[in-house]
Amino acid sequence: MSMILFSGDYDKALASLILANSAREIDIDVSMFFAFWGLFLLRDPKKISDEDKTTYEKMFSMISPKGPEDLPLSKMNFSGLGKVLLKEMMKDDEAPPLEAFLKGARKKGVKFYGCKLSMDVMGFKTDELIPEVEIIDAKGYIQDAIESDIQLFI
Repeated sequence: MSMILFSGDYDKALASLILANSAREIDIDVSMFFAFWGLFLLRDPKKISDEDKTTYEKMFSMISPKGPEDLPLSKMNFSGLGKVLLKEMMKDDEAPPLEAFLKGARKKGVKFYGCKLSMDVMGFKTDELIPEVEIIDAKGYIQDAIESDIQLFI
């Protein structure tokens, strides 16, 4: 299964990681290609740095989500209140948070690819991301997708 995560929304990231974890549990190889807003899911909040960044990149870094738990909802976010409600409902149903699904995917061997062009444009440095991320270009993703039986765009 090959997946593109273009969205930087909490609920869409959650759905993509639920699918990735579920596929790995039935022995399906999974690769995820993160482009533009999807890269926010891979940011490690403890590793964000302004070193070697342009003024625009520093400004963008200051106003963008710092990691998975900072992502907004795609619908009904209501300045963050909707996300608080969703997370409370998930807790009531004993559903793990987004970070737990990300940790599970990392442990299960999901392959994480970051889009080189997106990284360059958005001013992300490789060392700001989780260590499992390999940076590839769009051609690399397409080659991976051609070899998979399932392709998803989220």
